Amino acid sequence: MTVQVQFAGCGDAFGSGGRFNTCIHVRSGERRFLLDCGASSLVALKKPEIDCGAIDAILLTHFHADHFGGIPFFILDQQLNIKRTRPLLIAGPPGLHDWYVRAMALAFPGERTLPFALELREVEIGAVQELAGMQVTPFHVKHDDRAGPCLAYRITSGGKTLCYSGDTEWTDALIDAARGADLFICECYMYEKLRKSHMTLTVLRQHLPAIGAKRVILTHLGEDMLAHLSEVELESAMDGMVVEV
Repeated sequence: MTVQVQFAGCGDAFGSGGRFNTCIHVRSGERRFLLDCGASSLVALKKPEIDCGAIDAILLTHFHADHFGGIPFFILDQQLNIKRTRPLLIAGPPGLHDWYVRAMALAFPGERTLPFALELREVEIGAVQELAGMQVTPFHVKHDDRAGPCLAYRITSGGKTLCYSGDTEWTDALIDAARGADLFICECYMYEKLRKSHMTLTVLRQHLPAIGAKRVILTHLGEDMLAHLSEVELESAMDGMVVEV
């Protein structure tokens, strides 16, 4: 089965290059899910006319606003405009329930009764688990645990294996998370300068042979990476870009 991946948003927290915050839409057969849902995600999803009402699940890597801040807007749109009735799963790191309550209270204060079943599921780090019909293994990565624990995901669906690094500097956990994956989506904020909590391309290059992913696409590019794109041999995401695995 072909799995379709669309980078609705592939930018960093600062809109570098005029890109939307991180939001990756994956379609595997009849199943549709998001990897992260940054603050600008509702706009990013609607620009290419992605059917938001058909999304079954959202997997969150951590609770920074450029990865999580779009959740209140998404929920309100499902309630008031789409008038969703089918269940929705939001899965993420431990602490998800409290983060969700705070985010909704800050963005749209007041009690809210949803016309659909919303499941908030805190994942078990390091364990294979079924989420919305997919086999998902979360890995603890090195970003900013004040907004986490921060996760990478290894996902098997439709006979394909995807890995999404989330935000992280290099950690050996990525070898297990992405080993032999059909697609490894990796954040790469810097070209050669080291930046705490984020990936640098020159470091990533050293470890790609050990990972052995069949395809690698870089995302979450900062201004430094964007300035060096002509020197980058790996694929780089762009807003709206669609790939098939």
